Amino acid sequence: MSIYAEAQVGVCYGLLGDNLPTPAQVISLYKSQNIKRMRLYDPYNQEVLQALRGSNIEVMIGVPNSDLAYVAASRDNAFDWVSKNVRSLPDVNFRYIAVGNEVKPSDKFAPLVHPALTNIHEVISIYGLKDKIKVSTSVDTTLIGVSYPPSEGAFRDDAMSYLNPIIGFLVAINAPLLVNVYPYFRYISFGVLLVIIKSTVYLFVNLHPSRFVSV
Repeated sequence: MSIYAEAQVGVCYGLLGDNLPTPAQVISLYKSQNIKRMRLYDPYNQEVLQALRGSNIEVMIGVPNSDLAYVAASRDNAFDWVSKNVRSLPDVNFRYIAVGNEVKPSDKFAPLVHPALTNIHEVISIYGLKDKIKVSTSVDTTLIGVSYPPSEGAFRDDAMSYLNPIIGFLVAINAPLLVNVYPYFRYISFGVLLVIIKSTVYLFVNLHPSRFVSV
């Protein structure tokens, strides 16, 4: 099996730009390329959501940072959010809800992430969806203090007071911590990219892979 086929592929669907294809065209492209997973940053774009109905594409939607205060304030607010953005579309295959995106420990949103996570997960559980839809949050790689070798990876010490309660909660509900990585930026800067697939390291130089030992 080629290394390109070993992992299921998902693609972020960005909506910032000019002359974008229509949502129907995007969904058709996903299907034609056998792309089975989508991350949708805008949970309120009804044209996109309607195009996703019946497609069976696995969707990750996000609670925007601007909505964290509302969702964190009460479980009733979380019910309102989930009802409007998830339960109203039973034929969209939602699999993840990312509660907040790249919130840093110093951000004003930081104290809101954990209570917002808790409220959204409680609502998902009450609706009987906790085994289908995982609730988590997305962080960026600036929170990582040690990145190499991967077996010794660790977050920055100053980020742990923010991350520890979140990670503990995610462990308790058997959900992953989501990390936004930007390999293309690394590649265009250095021309070299390391990729780990099933514990095997691949080095890409000018997009040609060489296989290395497992780590």
